Amino acid sequence: MVRMGTFLMATLFLNFITTLSHLHFTASRLTGLTLPVIHRDSPESPLYPGNLTQLERLLRMIKYSDARAAYLEAISAPNATIAYDKKIVLSMLRDSLFYIVKVGIGTPPVFMFLLLDTGSGLIWSQCKPCKKCYKQKMPMYDSLASTTYRKLPCNHPLCAGDKKIYECVNQQCVYDVSYGAGDVSTRGVSSLESFTVGLNDKPYVIQNLVFGCSDDTEIPVFEERGVLSGIMGFSLSPDSIVSQLSDQTGKRFSYCFPPFTQEVNFPRFVKFGNDIPKPPGVLPTTKFVAPPPGMFNYYLKLTDISVGSTLLGLQPGLFDIRQDGSGGFFIDSGTVISQIDQTTVGRNAYKAVMEAFQNHYDYFGYERIKGEVGEGFQLCYKNRPGILLKMTYHFEDYFYIVDSKYVHFHNEEQGYFCIALRPGNGRSILGAWFQQNKRIIYDMNLNVLQYYDEQCANDAPPP
Repeated sequence: MVRMGTFLMATLFLNFITTLSHLHFTASRLTGLTLPVIHRDSPESPLYPGNLTQLERLLRMIKYSDARAAYLEAISAPNATIAYDKKIVLSMLRDSLFYIVKVGIGTPPVFMFLLLDTGSGLIWSQCKPCKKCYKQKMPMYDSLASTTYRKLPCNHPLCAGDKKIYECVNQQCVYDVSYGAGDVSTRGVSSLESFTVGLNDKPYVIQNLVFGCSDDTEIPVFEERGVLSGIMGFSLSPDSIVSQLSDQTGKRFSYCFPPFTQEVNFPRFVKFGNDIPKPPGVLPTTKFVAPPPGMFNYYLKLTDISVGSTLLGLQPGLFDIRQDGSGGFFIDSGTVISQIDQTTVGRNAYKAVMEAFQNHYDYFGYERIKGEVGEGFQLCYKNRPGILLKMTYHFEDYFYIVDSKYVHFHNEEQGYFCIALRPGNGRSILGAWFQQNKRIIYDMNLNVLQYYDEQCANDAPPP
């Protein structure tokens, strides 16, 4: 079997989606869909850690964010020849994903929990009959017991032709996907199956969804509680649920994060197509740019940054994707804390941003806390009355304003605040902390990201 990362191309999604347009992945009536997502620390989660204080919850989110940043850095290193420590890769995978979806697979459906990953494409679950599977307390899907299971044929576009991402071996379309350097992986038969998704009172059956029937999986961290069955990919890859639903849902999906300082059991939804709320007038819009080879993240053209009302005047091209695949700026809901690249050629972008914040707060007499505090942020001050700064990302065709209350991390228990930014090692990321109380819309039909302010705690399913 061949690993996906060796032959995926930068513009695969944009070209491939037209190839798939004639295929009926879902029932023809589907025009909108609302998919509930579960925060891993919420009471509804199978990984619920018990009752935590607000600060404990936020610190756990920061830990997840740091793990995801390290994981993304590890798997996307240019021309990577890194010798990974298996335990480190396992830990990063376990801690880097914090949203869960509940789905039913097959007919009759077997319900299970999958981790949602915005950085990968394949939808997969452990699948009987198994060659090598980790122990599951939750029911395991059995392909022999489902009346709607079919193997993906070898002549399918995902398995044949110049843009294939699976391989035909012994007359079976198979996949071998690794997370890291290959020590953490899942293998099996590329398949077609019915998925029951959506709200409990309004379930929807997606027919003929391409997914991985994994009968050989080496992800022992999933075995810790035995409640996770696999992963649902949400990236630009042509086998992700986003791509597979694109023709039926107008190639659009959206979410809206309520403030993370509020309770984790606020409802959270990913909405597709006509289920996306009608926007209030003309929306701020910026175009996606093609990702580097082997990456399926949602890259944007960032040209400059403002701290407060001060435009930093960063040189053109500072956040462009480099020839070796590093650099670039993308939005990622799985990374909580945003990053600014500190390896930019010429001026250090992260340092320039942090110096602008420091100059303001030092000038107005805020008392700085020296050294890194518990959250690991590099610039923190004791609380006092005053004006906190907003931050603005300037894109090629519009701008994105982060309100001051979301630029900072507040530790009210100990009386200080920090600039909620991390230094990036080779790339910059717009994380979920900077997306709070914003409606974020991914429109692949127009190839743009759209966004506007919204009270996301009020987000609800369509009537």
